[in-house]
Amino acid sequence: MSSLDPGLVIKYMNIRRTVKFYYIKLVRLRGSPHSLALGSAVGVFIGITPTIPFHTIMIFFAALMTRSSFIAGLITSWLVCNPLTYLPQYYLSFKIGNWVTPWDLSWTRIENVMDTLLSSGSFSESMSAIFSLGIDAIFVMLIGGALLATPFTIASYYIFYALFVKINRKRAEKHILH
Repeated sequence: MSSLDPGLVIKYMNIRRTVKFYYIKLVRLRGSPHSLALGSAVGVFIGITPTIPFHTIMIFFAALMTRSSFIAGLITSWLVCNPLTYLPQYYLSFKIGNWVTPWDLSWTRIENVMDTLLSSGSFSESMSAIFSLGIDAIFVMLIGGALLATPFTIASYYIFYALFVKINRKRAEKHILH
């Protein structure tokens, strides 16, 4: 008989509850399936790209430009970029960026900046850490992140569109029955 660490079980339950909470918030959103799915895809794209201190503002402007749901973008951004996922995403962005660009960035430089971003409460310290990388490193990470995010973004639009169409159909059926 194996024994489970109670702390691990509680953390797992909290993660499940948190994901379920945001999923419920997402499916309760009102709007056209296209607007909600496009907002969700915007959130997935920005959430996967290595732009942590700018996610909210980028989602806001992208939602305005695409006339999509800002709230759907925020929710999906959090679902794809959270303490469990940002490290693998940044690492894959680093690897892809090094592969497709002429620069050769070291992972140590990225780790140091990530430590500063995650430990610093100050926006100015975060910006100093990011810009200390240099323009070559920023390009490597952004290009790698955009390439990593693109297939997930396209797939998420169609998945969320189907989900929101189904939700709207169920709402309409429920409304007819009452």
